[in-house]
Amino acid sequence: MKKYALVLICVLVSIATNAQLKIDVEGHRGCRGLLPENTIPAFIKALDIGVTTLEMDVVITKDKKVVVSHEAFLNHEICKNANGEEIKESEEKSYNIYKMDYEEVAQCDCGTKVHPRFKEQQKLKTYKPLLEEVIDTVEKYIAAKKLKPVKYNIEIKSEVETDNEFHPIPSVYTDMVYQVLKDKKILDRVILQSFDVRVLQYIHQQNYLVKTAFLVENLKGFDKNMNLLSYTSDVYSPYYKLVNEDLVTACHKRNIQLIPWTVNDKTDIEHMLKLKVDGIISDYPDKVMDILNGK
Repeated sequence: MKKYALVLICVLVSIATNAQLKIDVEGHRGCRGLLPENTIPAFIKALDIGVTTLEMDVVITKDKKVVVSHEAFLNHEICKNANGEEIKESEEKSYNIYKMDYEEVAQCDCGTKVHPRFKEQQKLKTYKPLLEEVIDTVEKYIAAKKLKPVKYNIEIKSEVETDNEFHPIPSVYTDMVYQVLKDKKILDRVILQSFDVRVLQYIHQQNYLVKTAFLVENLKGFDKNMNLLSYTSDVYSPYYKLVNEDLVTACHKRNIQLIPWTVNDKTDIEHMLKLKVDGIISDYPDKVMDILNGK
């Protein structure tokens, strides 16, 4: 009898573990807490950790290249200029990537500076890669290591105030990103996310073959935010402190996935899992995996 009870317990634990592991573990900018953000080493490390999705941001250069970068300029916290010189905060926006050719951007070291908020981050000399380079490297690594295919959650970072100054207008911006994804034949594994409703509306109007995620950090509430769209996005992605049971229920009633950002503290990760969110975006995907694996 004890033998059968033990078997039953093992089966139930296995079922519970497998169900929990179905959550979408997204490495924020690769794994920003561990390696320089939005760089190839960070994305490879995230794959080794076991993420199901690589989260990243893209901007556009003067010569119309799609570059993986959070800011549309060289952030003084993480980058030096092409001459290896420090960039002051007061001058960082003068290093406008939209007004720089990619050759110059690639010469800038964005990996050796100590990050003021991620001081344990491993430092190495690296650069802002092209989106196509990231995809090629990731797909090659997955094939070589025989890993499961990974998804890509890519943010298009536009605002009305910065149109044609730090980025193209939404339609042009989105078309450029979509073309890379289409050329690389990964559309079925892509989510395009944005805070900019114009971007999401455009993707929907063009019937683009990707999922969309509505990024949110305001206090308007779920219903008012969703009413800004003429369709229902696949994912609702709020700042994690905005997530509660009511929001989870509201999303799931409309068959919308709820994937909060950026959840880094162990207690907060556990709380999100308890609320039964559909995914977690974290600078420390290793912490999420450890919790899911019961470590």
